[in-house]
Amino acid sequence: MSDTAFLDVLIAVLGGAIRVGTPFLFVSLGECITEKAGRINLGLEGVLVFSAMAGFGASYLTGVWWLGVLAAGFSGALIALLHGLVCSLPRVNDIAAGIAIMGLGAGLAFYLGKPLIQPQAPQIPSLQLGAWLGPDAATGAAASALNINLLFPLGVLLAIALAWGLANTAWGLKVRMVGDSADAARALGTSVNGVRIAATTAGGFIAGLGGASLSLYYPGSWNEGLSSGQGLIAVALVIFARWQPMRCLWAALLFGGAGALGPALQSVGVTGGYYLFNAVPYVLTLAILVWTCSPRRSLVGAPQELGVMR
Repeated sequence: MSDTAFLDVLIAVLGGAIRVGTPFLFVSLGECITEKAGRINLGLEGVLVFSAMAGFGASYLTGVWWLGVLAAGFSGALIALLHGLVCSLPRVNDIAAGIAIMGLGAGLAFYLGKPLIQPQAPQIPSLQLGAWLGPDAATGAAASALNINLLFPLGVLLAIALAWGLANTAWGLKVRMVGDSADAARALGTSVNGVRIAATTAGGFIAGLGGASLSLYYPGSWNEGLSSGQGLIAVALVIFARWQPMRCLWAALLFGGAGALGPALQSVGVTGGYYLFNAVPYVLTLAILVWTCSPRRSLVGAPQELGVMR
């Protein structure tokens, strides 16, 4: 591979890491705040698919992309709120409820989204970062690779805000306290169920923005196989990030870069094993789960009230 081809692949992987990693970023941040409160939401796959459908439908019907983004966020919050309320009932298991919510969200999305498979909706605008590379690069592959989803900077700011808020604010202290010791939270007069429902709902809204990124930016259409399991991968990603929002940002970029590796190599003529490269994110997920199965590693940083800790 020539130096020019290597540079093209590097730029393509960088741009792809941001493009493919943006949904991972929002979904992992949503799951991070949910798990910080001591609840696991395995229904994120259903949240992601339903919000992607709702965002695409709203953008298509209104002709305004940002209304689609808001609709995706509120749709994700609605499904997550249902999960939070169900999990607050006596003798309800978070894992089982999450699987049920995943099926519900996906089923509703497939049923309600059938009329949306063919139409095109207004898309989320891009930030043209490729133009910063100069007039020659701005007209080539580098410019195309560095067209950045407008939601990505919002995700970066959100990661920073969540990291600061969880460490330095009263609501952040309540979320962490409920996640680490429900008994201590109750002793101080904090509503454990209230905090968990609020955190789960907020996490669903954030994850819904990831759904909007899927249907309104990349790949930028609605179909039933849109998410490819990204909601479930995000749960592993949060474990990998040790329940820290800023680490979720870097982990999302890592997963995004892994997903962009195959198309980047194909763009310079490396076509052998293309489908194997497409499997890299899933292999990475499996490797992370195996790596974190050691008790000395998997429990570091985990909120003590998570169902997996009991």
